[in-house]
Amino acid sequence: MRVLHVEAGRHLYGGARQVLYLLEGLPAHGVESILAAPEGSAIAEGARPYVADLRALRMGGDLDVGLLMRLKRVIRETAPDLVHVHSRRGADLWGGLAARLSGTPAVLSRRVDNPEPRWLVALKYRPYRRVVTISEGIRRVLLGEGLDPAKVVCVPSAIRADEYAAPCDRDAFRRELGIPGDAPVAGMVAQLIHRKGHRHLIAALPAVLREHPAMHVAVFGQGPLRAELERQARKAGIAAHLHFLGFRTDLPQCLGCLDLLVHPADMEGLGVSLLQGAAAGLPLIGSRAGGIPEIVRDGESGLLIAPGDVDALARAMNRLLGDRELARRLGEGGRRLVAERFDVRAMVAGNLAVYRDVLGEARA
Repeated sequence: MRVLHVEAGRHLYGGARQVLYLLEGLPAHGVESILAAPEGSAIAEGARPYVADLRALRMGGDLDVGLLMRLKRVIRETAPDLVHVHSRRGADLWGGLAARLSGTPAVLSRRVDNPEPRWLVALKYRPYRRVVTISEGIRRVLLGEGLDPAKVVCVPSAIRADEYAAPCDRDAFRRELGIPGDAPVAGMVAQLIHRKGHRHLIAALPAVLREHPAMHVAVFGQGPLRAELERQARKAGIAAHLHFLGFRTDLPQCLGCLDLLVHPADMEGLGVSLLQGAAAGLPLIGSRAGGIPEIVRDGESGLLIAPGDVDALARAMNRLLGDRELARRLGEGGRRLVAERFDVRAMVAGNLAVYRDVLGEARA
């Protein structure tokens, strides 16, 4: 089986990292992979050892009509049995159409839970034999917008849990932040974009610091909102307790140094950073949005709050910072959940089953 994978992301964030895990795991099942990715992207470099062919393309988004012809040419030259489109940014639109025009079966991975008009859903997903969602939350959104249930399959995202289970040098991490060695540290791992909800965390911090004045927050990730968030923190008088650490390649070594992980997103497909935090044994706080409740199971692996509820977020943080036994129990629950449900091998097997079903239908 030859599969052409199309990934438009330039950085190894959550979605592209899942593609890399998949490309690494498929050869053991006799699958030969081809990857079409942006020129100079991190996913292209990371995937080289696992693909039979790498095609670096210009990918300019939804309005890049030329991507249709570029992908159609790649399909003609590489002759895949199936096309798997992994991202938006025009790839979902032009990739499906290129496969349709080439007579090649195609599947699409859907990683976000933002709603779309029913007419757009009917049009955009028509070229795909299956739409693979990374959470049941996303699947429910698509079914609510009229997509055929037989066409939508949930294959949860996954991580390698052992990468996040290593011991952490808590003192060294706190020295890097310039804070006392016994200071509690909460963390948030997400792109600095509006829907991730950083503003809710900053708004909750004054109430948290009144009960836990030594607490600090480490914010991992980069994005266009950094300056705006820094201004919000200064205005709230808590800037000294907020540390923007950018995109870190040593995240597995950092997460275990935290005391809890917060993810107050307004919208979220699943939340790979929550899987990472759970694998590191951290208690989680997340909002009831998208697929987050599938990881943050209230009272089992973390605490759930309503999206945008700043007061509830502050109460949840104060509760975990003040109850070490609860934090420990939730951290252990998260570790068990990741091991049982979000293993990379299960994710690879789930996608492979979709491929076989689609090709079986195509042959029939």
